Amino acid sequence: MQKLDYLASYEAAIESNEGGAFLRREGLYSSQMTEWRRLRDAGVLAGKKPGESIGKLSADQAEIARLRRQLGVSESRLKRSEAALGIMEKLSAFLENAIQESPDEPKSKKS
Repeated sequence: MQKLDYLASYEAAIESNEGGAFLRREGLYSSQMTEWRRLRDAGVLAGKKPGESIGKLSADQAEIARLRRQLGVSESRLKRSEAALGIMEKLSAFLENAIQESPDEPKSKKS
């Protein structure tokens, strides 16, 4: 199995909270997955054949990998922010509706 195949299987296993079990079953380490993900993100693993040596990342490849990771983090934050805004809009509409539908409370008379 190629590194890209392992990465795809590992990432699928992570989605179902089975990442650790996958690593134990395949005899791999999380540090290997981290390194292979970095190489994949830099485009170094694409087109490589099993057993073909992988050289050190060039400065451009390392920068591309860093920017791709940063983009992934930013996209994740954006999704969370959009979800939070959606919840806040629904809550605001609910509260506004609740205020409009609530009967006026009797005002207390001061003596």
